[in-house]
Amino acid sequence: MDEAAAALAATQAALRQASPEPQGGGTTHRVRISWPKGVMVLMSLLLLVGIIVSVQYLSFRLPTPRANIPDKPSIAVLPFVNLSEDPQEDFGVSMAFDLITDLSKLPGLVVIAQHSTFTYQGKAVQVPEVSKELGARYVLEGSVRTVGDRVLITAQLSDSTTGGYVWAERYERPLHDLFAVQEEVRRKILVHIGLRLTPEQEERLQRTYTPNLEAYNDYAQALEFFVVHITPTGYAQAQQLFEKAIALDPSYAVAYALLGLSYWIEWVLWSDDPQLLERAFALAQQALALDDSLAPAHELLGLVYLWRDKQHEQAIAELKRALAYNPSWFSAYTMLGYALNLAGRPKETIANAEQGLRLSPRSEDYPPVLAQAYVLTGRYEEAIATCQKMTYHPYAHLYLALVYSELGREEDARAEAAEVLRLNPQFSLEGLRQRLPYKDPAVLERQLAAWRKAGLK
Repeated sequence: MDEAAAALAATQAALRQASPEPQGGGTTHRVRISWPKGVMVLMSLLLLVGIIVSVQYLSFRLPTPRANIPDKPSIAVLPFVNLSEDPQEDFGVSMAFDLITDLSKLPGLVVIAQHSTFTYQGKAVQVPEVSKELGARYVLEGSVRTVGDRVLITAQLSDSTTGGYVWAERYERPLHDLFAVQEEVRRKILVHIGLRLTPEQEERLQRTYTPNLEAYNDYAQALEFFVVHITPTGYAQAQQLFEKAIALDPSYAVAYALLGLSYWIEWVLWSDDPQLLERAFALAQQALALDDSLAPAHELLGLVYLWRDKQHEQAIAELKRALAYNPSWFSAYTMLGYALNLAGRPKETIANAEQGLRLSPRSEDYPPVLAQAYVLTGRYEEAIATCQKMTYHPYAHLYLALVYSELGREEDARAEAAEVLRLNPQFSLEGLRQRLPYKDPAVLERQLAAWRKAGLK
């Protein structure tokens, strides 16, 4: 392995001379979220963080605790570094996303979510530190460079228990062999971590993406906008690129699912147009007609069932179906937590918290779900402690105002309500009422009364 690692290091050094890698402290993309209406301050944080990497929140994050490495094999796939001269030919994010999607289908493997691994994008990393922060025994990293009709890919798999590489490889292939390289990398990972698959698992891991390289290029660019450039303009560009990919390959199931999720997020953040939910619903159905095992499509369908139709049990069933197909699909755990809370089953959310937090130790996505569950079960001290650990998050101030109000701590409640209004002067309880689909209306009315008592309107 030392020889392979040395060869890989030499290759990467040569590539850096031609196209430098990002250095530590370099520029990273930051999310810009616009809140045009009062309810968006809650909904954008309540839902968006469970689907995508919220880089803006991470810039205010608390020091990351070191996660425990689970007993069964665990892996963190970092975004592959883009070394191409043409920024439009960036397959690094999409390669990592696809590998995470594939590997998360395996019940015998813990796959750390992209919500945590993508926070390292554009940064110089120390693999042992990444392993400790994420609780992953194995870490996969690599780079991609396209030159004309050729692609150069490096990949290396590290084992934290030995501190060294267990596998490293360099591929130089025609560009149309990109998918074959991804497939080989995935299989090499499974071989070197010693995970044996059943015939059924082998069948499920057959690629269901696209053989069309041009469609994949559009998808890769769209994915960059989808997870990084979270603005109306960025999402309009992502939608156009997803649609181009679908036009080039009408059987591209994951492109349908992510296009649908983009419409869903647009509805959450910037628009009241009900047609966005209709489009999301239709795209989820199209994606599932092409690939019924696609976790993002089941997740999307569950979200539409919940927020458009207020069909709580159907929503929960779809989110559980997503997890049945992809046991390590973290955002489905987050969304399932919200669905259970809104359906009046917050104890189940608390019971699932350990698994959700293990899948994404570096993200702040699950604590808001857990805080909501503690509020709904009357575990106010735990709700306060959870919210106080995420004071960067307007959702924390909203629920602290509620808890303090119900505990009779009026001064504290009004201080938290003032912070909600400072962060979003347009906040309104009526907008909140229209968007929170509690199964039991009495639960929402009680919360609204507490917020009014705290001074919100």
